[in-house]
Amino acid sequence: MSVISSREFNRDVSAVKRAAARGPVIITDHGRPSHVLLTFDDYQRLTGTGTNLGQAFVLDEETDFEPVRPRDSLREVDL
Repeated sequence: MSVISSREFNRDVSAVKRAAARGPVIITDHGRPSHVLLTFDDYQRLTGTGTNLGQAFVLDEETDFEPVRPRDSLREVDL
């Protein structure tokens, strides 16, 4: 497992992605672990989402959502 700073991550993302292919990479912020980068295959294995990422975002229950636009945001269209 590799550990790099967020500054190093920003400097060479490609190298970090190559390191993630070998195993999880811990990214630190001010010396403290803040994120973990891993391959998508590893993510699927850990989360049990299988091969269909879309299934990970499906809600089990229905939700009612009706977006409301504030009255002051209505404006005429200028053609």
